[in-house]
Amino acid sequence: MAATLAGKKIAVLVEEGFEQEELTKPMEALKEAGAEAHIISPNKNSEIKAWQHTDWGDSFKIDKKLSEVQPETYDGLLLPGGVMNPDKLRVNKEAVAFVNSFMEAGKPVAAICHAPWTLIETGKLNGRRMTSYHTLQTDLKNAGAEWVDEEVVVDNGLVTSRKPDDIPAFNKKMIEEFAEGKHNS
Repeated sequence: MAATLAGKKIAVLVEEGFEQEELTKPMEALKEAGAEAHIISPNKNSEIKAWQHTDWGDSFKIDKKLSEVQPETYDGLLLPGGVMNPDKLRVNKEAVAFVNSFMEAGKPVAAICHAPWTLIETGKLNGRRMTSYHTLQTDLKNAGAEWVDEEVVVDNGLVTSRKPDDIPAFNKKMIEEFAEGKHNS
């Protein structure tokens, strides 16, 4: 996997309360594969705090403010989960517009655990086959997605997984889809 993603720029969109290992482990995999990954957030602070299972985790430096970036400059999008993170992102119009532009352009998007909550707001999940944390299945079905209980699901550049235990399979498919690049809708 050493240089699979050499020259690729990946946006990692998060808000306060993202699940720590759903950011750190995919970021490690992206960097190992040669990608340049930026932690992007609409948060006004220079750092945001992670959630680690049942309590607050570490603080992470925001590489770029959401207001400073253009989706066109990125080849793919990673959306870590956690409950608070996507709940904050899905009500932020700027964040939803950012995510929507990846979906419209056919660029690969990888979302784990609760992250599909943000994807629902794009209105682009009708007919998509997906997985997520089990408590989101009704939300995804109501958004028109076909929800399945599998460790990783790939649907035309959209990679989804259920929980932190799925990260190894999630990372593998995320790298593959980011390497493939744009998908025709």
